[in-house]
Amino acid sequence: MQEKVLILDFGSQYTQLIARRVRELFIYCEIYPYNYPPTDISCFKAVILSGSPFSVRSPDAPHPDLSQIKGKVPLLGVCYGAQYLAHFFGGKVSPSKTREYGRAKLSSFNDKEPLFKDVSLNSQVWMSHADTILKLPNQAECLGSTEDIKNAAFKIIGEKTYAIQFHPEVYHSSDGKKILENFLVHIALVKQEWTPDSFVDMTLNKMKDKVGDDKVILGLSGGVDSSVAAMLLHKAIGRNLNCIFVNNGLLRKNEFEQVLKQYSGMGLNVKGVDASLKFLEALKGISDPETKRKIIGKIFIDVFNIESKKVENAKWLGQGTIYPDVIESVSVNGPSATIKSHHNVGGLPDYMKLNLVEPLRMLFKDEVRRVGISLGMDPILLGRHPFPGPGLAIRILGDITREKVTILQEVDAIFIEGLKKWKLYDKVWQAGAIFLPVYSVGVMGDERTYENCVALRAVQSTDGMTADWVDLPYAFLQKISNQIINNVKGINRVVYDISSKPPATIEWE
Repeated sequence: MQEKVLILDFGSQYTQLIARRVRELFIYCEIYPYNYPPTDISCFKAVILSGSPFSVRSPDAPHPDLSQIKGKVPLLGVCYGAQYLAHFFGGKVSPSKTREYGRAKLSSFNDKEPLFKDVSLNSQVWMSHADTILKLPNQAECLGSTEDIKNAAFKIIGEKTYAIQFHPEVYHSSDGKKILENFLVHIALVKQEWTPDSFVDMTLNKMKDKVGDDKVILGLSGGVDSSVAAMLLHKAIGRNLNCIFVNNGLLRKNEFEQVLKQYSGMGLNVKGVDASLKFLEALKGISDPETKRKIIGKIFIDVFNIESKKVENAKWLGQGTIYPDVIESVSVNGPSATIKSHHNVGGLPDYMKLNLVEPLRMLFKDEVRRVGISLGMDPILLGRHPFPGPGLAIRILGDITREKVTILQEVDAIFIEGLKKWKLYDKVWQAGAIFLPVYSVGVMGDERTYENCVALRAVQSTDGMTADWVDLPYAFLQKISNQIINNVKGINRVVYDISSKPPATIEWE
C-alpha cells in the first residue's frame, strides 16, 4: 500500500509548493483544507501544517483539531503552522518588532538534530510572516535561530512534533527541500516509493477494478492531460475506451487533422467530430469572455452527449482532470474565487447518467508528463504546450468571426513554428498569440494602412499557477514580427507581452 503524507492547508499561497517538493522526494502526499480534514488520519505517515495569510492571534484564525495528530503522528508546522503550535499549546506569539519577510540566514542550529542533517550553517531561508514566537510551547526546545529570530525552529520533547517559522518549500530556502526530506524520511520514516512507474502500476490496477468490462467515453483535446489519461485507460481496458475529439473551429491551424492522425498512430479508438460551424455560429456577436466560455462549454456537452449516445452501454466518462484543478475547486473558505471558469472538476450534466473516472486526478502537470514517458508516449506529444479549453475564442478579444480565427491561426502558426526552428519551443512552457480589439495605423509601400494588432505571449512555468514571461531573443522577435506582418493580411503591428503571473494571468481572457 502506498505510504502518504497529509498537508493541512490554512490558505497559504505556497501550499501547493509544499506538495510539489514532497512529490519531488518520491513521496506521495495529499492536500486537505484544515476545516475539511480526512476522516481517517491513521492512513497517513506524517502531517504538515501549511502557512497562512491569517494571524494566530486573530479571532477568526484557522483552528484545526489536532487531537488525533499531535503526539501521535509525526508533525511539521510551517510558518503559521509553527505559530499555531506555539500559540495554542502554552507558548506566546506576538507582532514582530523586526522585519520578518524575505531572505534570512540560519545563523545557528542544533547540528545533532535529524531535522538539520546535512544543512549548511548560514543556509538561506525564506521568511513571510508578521508575527513571531516569543515563548515556546510546553515541553519544547529551540532547534535553530536566524540573526533576528530566536525561535526559528523548535521541537516538542518526547514527540515527533517539529516546527519552523520559515518556508522550506520555496526555492529561496536553499536547504528547504533537504529539511523536508529530513523530516519525512529520517524522522517520520516515510518510504520514497512514489514514482511514475509505481503510479502507472497502481492506476492500471485501480482502473481495471473500477471499470471492469464497462465502456468508457473520453473527450480528447490534443493536450497532454487528456492524452495521458487516454493512454492509461487504453492500457487498462483496451477497445472499451471510446475517444471523441471535437473540432470546435477554434483549434490551431490544421490541428484537428494532425491530432487525429497522431492518436490513430497510438492505437487509440478515436472518432473525430467536426462541429466548427455550430460553435462559430453560436459565438457570433459575443464579446464577454465568461459568456464565450459558457457557450463553448454548453455546445461541447451537447455535441459530446449526441456522440456518446452512439456508444452502446457506455457507463463511464473519462476526464484528464489533474490535481491543481481539484485543489482550486475547494479552498479553505469554500470554493475558490472564480478567475475563469474552465476547470472540468466533476462538471458532468445529470442527464448524461455517466460515472466519472479520472486517472490523473492526483497528479501535477509535470508528473503527468513523467507518467507519459513511463507509458512510452511520443516526447513531441508530451512536450506540447498547454492550450486553453475554449481555444482561440479567449485569445480573440472581443467578438469572434471566422476571419479573425483564420488570421489568428496563421499568426499563431508562424510564432509556434518559429519557436521550434529557433530551438526555443522546449524552453517555453506555453506560447500563443492574442488578437487585440485594436486598429493600428501603419504604412505598407506608399499606402497608409489601418489594420489589426496582435500580441505574442510566451511564459515559463511548472504548473501554470505562477508564470514569468520569457526573455526571447530580439533577433527572433524581429524575424517573427516581420514574418507575421508580411504574410498575414490584416495585421500591421505585433507587440510582445512582458507581464508575469501574478498579477497578470497567462491568457488575456
